[in-house]
Amino acid sequence: MNMNKATIIAVAGKGGVGKTSLSATIVRCLVEKYPDKKILAIDADPAVGLSTALGIDVKMTIDDIRKEIIASVDEGDTRGAIELLGEAKYRIFDALVETDGYSFIAVGRPETAGCYCKINSYLKEVIAILSNEFDYVVIDGEAGIEQINRRVMEKVTHLLLITDPSKKGCQVINTIKGVADELVMYDKIGAIINRMADESLKEYINTNGIEVLSYIADDKNLSMFDIQGENIFNLPDESNVVKGVKEALNRIEVL
Repeated sequence: MNMNKATIIAVAGKGGVGKTSLSATIVRCLVEKYPDKKILAIDADPAVGLSTALGIDVKMTIDDIRKEIIASVDEGDTRGAIELLGEAKYRIFDALVETDGYSFIAVGRPETAGCYCKINSYLKEVIAILSNEFDYVVIDGEAGIEQINRRVMEKVTHLLLITDPSKKGCQVINTIKGVADELVMYDKIGAIINRMADESLKEYINTNGIEVLSYIADDKNLSMFDIQGENIFNLPDESNVVKGVKEALNRIEVL
């Protein structure tokens, strides 16, 4: 790995296909494999589920910082935009949660419904700034293609597209790939087919040429963990999701 360049793994796909659990499992696999590397998990989904899956208590999000800085400007603080961005960069580290083997940051949920423009341009800056400080970055993106459409994920090294064995899920990952091909500089791409209830479904799944890195069977352990809000790091090693994510990361040459 080029030491100056972080390995940035973005996870995308339709809502409800298990993206967040898989993102958390990716973080776990990286921490176990690379105990001496600096690893960052970014929860870029406004639903903020990654913190729960990783057992992290989020006190402050990137959006909280953005709001505070905007509020200070509204109150007549006349500092220039450059200075404000400087403060934002400095304060981003306040929102970083340091935990065993990795760091975590949540983007948060912008209050203005429908307009993510500001937060997205800000997020792009933040991802760029933070990426320089880490060896591995895992981004749990929001459902669908919005963030890729708005070019938040402009530079990622590995794009992992998650779907379940449904036609709709496969259509969504194809759409995301189409947009990413135009807008995102990525080195490698692949799909994970999650929640496979039955092996025989494999022959009916059409990813339209996107390489399938692994098929992950339904995971009873994970369902129980989800219900209880249990930390993914406590999942048994033999769980389908842990084995499937390892296989995918090996095939896409991250592990």
